[in-house]
Amino acid sequence: MNFGMFRVAAASLKLKVANPSYNKTEIMNAIDLALAENVKLLVTPELSVTGYTCGDLFFSRSLLESAEDALDDIVAYTLGNNICVVVGMPLAHMNKLYNCAVVIQNGMVTNITAKTYPANYNEFYEKRWFDSGKNLISARHDKYHCEISTQNIINICDDVMLGIEICEDLWVPLPPSVNMSLSGANLIVNLSASDEYVAKAEYRKNLVVTQSARCICAYVYAGASVYESTTDLVFSGDTLIAENGTLLARGERFQRDNIITIADIDIEKLSTLRQKNMSFLQQADCRMVHVPNLNNEENDLKYRKVNPHPFVPVDNEKRKENCKEIFSIQASGLAKRLEHVGARGCVIGISGGLDSTLALLVAVRAVKLLGKPLKSVIGVTMPGFGTTDRTYQNSIQLMNQLGVTCLEINIKNVCIQHMKDIRHNPEIKDTTYENTQARERTQILFDLANKHHSLLVGTGDLSELALGWCTYNGDHMSMYGVNASVPKTLVSYLIKHVADISEEKTKAILTDILNTPVSPELLPPDEHGSIVQKTEENIGPYELHDFFLYHFIRFGFSRYKLQRLAEKAFDGIYDTVTIEKWLDVFLKRFFLSQFKRSCVPDSPKVGSVSLSPRGDWRMPSDASFEDFLQQP
Repeated sequence: MNFGMFRVAAASLKLKVANPSYNKTEIMNAIDLALAENVKLLVTPELSVTGYTCGDLFFSRSLLESAEDALDDIVAYTLGNNICVVVGMPLAHMNKLYNCAVVIQNGMVTNITAKTYPANYNEFYEKRWFDSGKNLISARHDKYHCEISTQNIINICDDVMLGIEICEDLWVPLPPSVNMSLSGANLIVNLSASDEYVAKAEYRKNLVVTQSARCICAYVYAGASVYESTTDLVFSGDTLIAENGTLLARGERFQRDNIITIADIDIEKLSTLRQKNMSFLQQADCRMVHVPNLNNEENDLKYRKVNPHPFVPVDNEKRKENCKEIFSIQASGLAKRLEHVGARGCVIGISGGLDSTLALLVAVRAVKLLGKPLKSVIGVTMPGFGTTDRTYQNSIQLMNQLGVTCLEINIKNVCIQHMKDIRHNPEIKDTTYENTQARERTQILFDLANKHHSLLVGTGDLSELALGWCTYNGDHMSMYGVNASVPKTLVSYLIKHVADISEEKTKAILTDILNTPVSPELLPPDEHGSIVQKTEENIGPYELHDFFLYHFIRFGFSRYKLQRLAEKAFDGIYDTVTIEKWLDVFLKRFFLSQFKRSCVPDSPKVGSVSLSPRGDWRMPSDASFEDFLQQP
């Protein structure tokens, strides 16, 4: 019932410098807030029990003893509570003082990690007080009956493997989290006291996010608050939670109250990514510590933001940047293939729909890159039984507006003759009726490509390949497919990107194409000349299928997890029954259509998900889907 999720929190707390008696109460208050939100791991800042800015008071026996008394009370406070708490405090051992992170769970200290790299430059003077944890060869704390070490990995819950860094540890060239991650840690926490100056907060955020990506892990960062001493420095209470290169949550800085930043991290997703990444070699340099596991049976996804359109960035500027990059990848790939085979140009079937429009725009860019004339792009519109006036006019007008060669070949008579030859009644408008048109169009395009010494450019997109929504050896086949790794939900944004930078007449045509229902137009229109065969009414909404596709291929999620994530992402848009219906359709069609994907033409990869049988996705064409439909 936890969907592979684990709820974590980073806390920045009100404190009084050198007053552990006061600080322990604030830590307990944070524990109460975390428990109320069903948090399983709470991380507090560096030296949170005493405060980071105690200076030479760290040498005071009174402060150290008061800190241990406060720790004892915090430990006792967790007894019977289903939470792991990490606090920071100075600990003396064998005539040395260490800056430590103390892991507490259910009334006991389970691990003590000493800071590996005490900061000792510019405004930092930590080596005046603290020794490096690297100098601890084999140390055990007699009072708490656990090891004091660096780079231990603590198995706190099921597959949750905890590694600990303390502030500066993240800023060095080779952070301890690298070694810990290679040894199995998938959740890194950082207890920090990083002061503020101009632009440092952005750099700090980038460090956390980037490290989570490099280590394929979750990273929880808890920074010291504004209540530290301001003799020379100011701290902001920065709290960040990142997962594999994505910032999940960040607290407001410079707050004068306790900050609790919460997120649900996906341990299952991280495990899948590591399994796929053969560069992520497992090491054995760190020691694994097993402690009594937390109960993590339920998770309501309250703190998990789920993007309903994972292929499309939410941020408008980032979306524009991605569209520009993808369009360049598509055009560059096609240009290289045209150049390599010595083609004079390219041939494309133009339907007036989204996919063929994008392919045409890419082709125009490609021939420009090669310095070829626009007329070397041969666009072919082939009206059939289902072609509407709207799509026909849009295809003609777009080709003329772009300045490419425009051909029109009506396929109705030849399709009727073909159905007569194979003794199929044209009144029976079944798959044979539909595919006769698709294959006739493909034959024409291949022959035209031969005739003009050109390359036939495929128009089918990633979503259609996933669902098998293409005619085998019809629109399924080409000499180079420019859209094969572009999902349907992204095709529209790519066309809009071009429309936004085009002159008004081209923009108007592209806008109408964007507003046209998605359809293969293989069945006759209604009495008003409107499209009858609407794809999403037959196979379901593309935004749902793209959502399922992304999470199934990228992370291998089970049917149940796909459903729950979709319910979260599309809350208020689709109900549970609708999501279940189309999820079943997706899984069945995905499995049954692999034989089509096993022989698709070459195409450029543009994103993190591709179904090329030569690259990202290798699957038997006769794999069974039954168990996948029944997965919990």
